[in-house]
Amino acid sequence: MWTLQSIVREAWDRFLLYLPLVFMALLALGSYWMVRNAPPPSEPVAPRVQRHDPDYFMQGFAVKTFDANGRMRSEVLGDKVRHYPDTQWLEIESIRIRSFDAKGTLTTATADHGLTNEDGSEVQLMGHAMVVREAVSAAENKSSPRMQFRSDFLHAFMNTERIKSHKPVELQRGKDRFTADSMDFDNVAQVLQLDGRVHGTLVPGLGH
Repeated sequence: MWTLQSIVREAWDRFLLYLPLVFMALLALGSYWMVRNAPPPSEPVAPRVQRHDPDYFMQGFAVKTFDANGRMRSEVLGDKVRHYPDTQWLEIESIRIRSFDAKGTLTTATADHGLTNEDGSEVQLMGHAMVVREAVSAAENKSSPRMQFRSDFLHAFMNTERIKSHKPVELQRGKDRFTADSMDFDNVAQVLQLDGRVHGTLVPGLGH
């Protein structure tokens, strides 16, 4: 004979038997609902294009670099400078540069505008550009006369002592004078390449 107590115990046993299945069904339904209502995946974000805008300005700019022995290698000055983070270059108004090679020979450069990397080893000079390498007196009569380069554009590599230009250029070496439509001068190798309409004037004297 079924009593109320036995009926309740039977119902409770069946409930416990099916509880895991009910729980798993509820969990599956919850997961399905979350998937259906989740926001769509966002579109891939394109990498941000860095604009060519200066991140800082300076007035009365001056910076010096030194070698391991504390000797000055270069000094760059200008009336105004703008730094561009995308290229890490400095744009300098009324640029003036003094640079010394390993032997202490002085090279100076000036222009209306200039672009230089942060250590001053590469410089682009624009507008009334001029680079002057002072005369060198060496032993065994192997002296080098003063050299002066003029152009509307000069590309100077201070560490490798190389000067290039794709525009008309005027070169004075001592008393000699040359003009050309373009130039590539390597002072270390002592090689001068002049292209285009080349004209030269050689003045006889010592060393000729």
